[in-house]
Amino acid sequence: MTDVATLKRRFGIIGTSPALDRAISVAERVAATDISVLVLGESGTGKEVMPRIIHHASTRKHGPYIAVNCGAIPEGTIDSELFGHEKGSFTGATEARKGYFEEAHGGTIFLDEVAELPLTTQVRLLRVLETGEFIRVGSSKVLKTDVRVVAATNVDFGEAIASGRFREDLYYRLNQVPISMPPLRERPGDIHLLFRKFTTDFSEQYRMPPLQLSAEAVELLASYGWPGNVRQLKNTAEQMSILLTDRTVDADTLLGFLPEAHRTRLPVRLGGPGSTDPNTLNEREILYKVLFDMRAEIHDLKQLVMGLIAHGGRLEGADAALAERVFRTDGAAWVLEEDSAAPLQAAGSATPSSSTAVQVATPSERPTFTGTTSVVRFPAASPVEPPLQLAEEVDEVLSLSDSERELIRRALRKHGNRRRNAAAELGISERTLYRKIKEFGLG
Repeated sequence: MTDVATLKRRFGIIGTSPALDRAISVAERVAATDISVLVLGESGTGKEVMPRIIHHASTRKHGPYIAVNCGAIPEGTIDSELFGHEKGSFTGATEARKGYFEEAHGGTIFLDEVAELPLTTQVRLLRVLETGEFIRVGSSKVLKTDVRVVAATNVDFGEAIASGRFREDLYYRLNQVPISMPPLRERPGDIHLLFRKFTTDFSEQYRMPPLQLSAEAVELLASYGWPGNVRQLKNTAEQMSILLTDRTVDADTLLGFLPEAHRTRLPVRLGGPGSTDPNTLNEREILYKVLFDMRAEIHDLKQLVMGLIAHGGRLEGADAALAERVFRTDGAAWVLEEDSAAPLQAAGSATPSSSTAVQVATPSERPTFTGTTSVVRFPAASPVEPPLQLAEEVDEVLSLSDSERELIRRALRKHGNRRRNAAAELGISERTLYRKIKEFGLG
């Protein structure tokens, strides 16, 4: 048996992804049999290389190998292309012609985009797979063929079968051994390797120096979703090789070659369901988490003030525990006092602690809290002031865009416009922060 590394070199496969290695290993192992193989994967993942590996590693390697794109053949001629026709069987049939299944006798036939076959053709294909028999268009003579069938598609078979576009019995006959090709976004470690291979090939083809990516550009290359997979990466590498005069590519230049519609995948890697690690949350999840945390803290502050008012300025029990959790007072009880010349101190203390921070409010100020406050002073009540009333809690309507802009503005101000530090605090990449600064006009 040929090892995976040898097959990669022979067929020009670039990558070290375990999922890719697994697909190659399965193809090599089933090659010695004659069972049907179904290659599944998104468009552009390189499904066409699997039937070549199967054919060349099998006992049929000296027989013909024919690849057919079923989606590219018109419905009116697909039966003739696959199974052949007799002279005069339809307009333009001036002579008899062999079909692909007859030509591939003793070898392998690869049916790409097999889910695009018409239902009538699917019936003919099922008969070939089960008995090896077929009939040319316009003939009544049954012919026999000995072929190995490998099929591929990027269509969801479950949906196609449910909608009546594909026969369920044919699906199970084709899917004796499935091979799944991983999309490029699941092979982040292979993306730069493929890009370098493509740019090197294009530099030789067009006689120009190869492109060199900066560290930020390499990170951006691996973070992008690549919906078109390897095909899209190759096209992007060719465009850049031809159009760029500066052969050193930074992240901003690379971003200009990536479609706008899919740039939302760039910020951070997605975590698993329910993940709360800031390093694995996406941008929207991080923002929601910050907003919900802020709302919870505001709710605790409201509850604390209500408790102070309801208990005559003294907090004990559950309210004291809440104050300790919110302000980290290390167990000191809270006392609410009016403005006076008397020294303020934590309840149960003989003298004010030197480490206790006290905020004194003037009559025109609201009460002030700090993270180490053990005692809070409210301004003395004025005779003309109306009695203090409990306010009804009203849920604020938050604008996601405005909240995001404000969070970014505060982070930049806190770190003196040092974007790297601000991005680290926000839990997003520096590239995402740069894009958001331009979007919100904060630069």
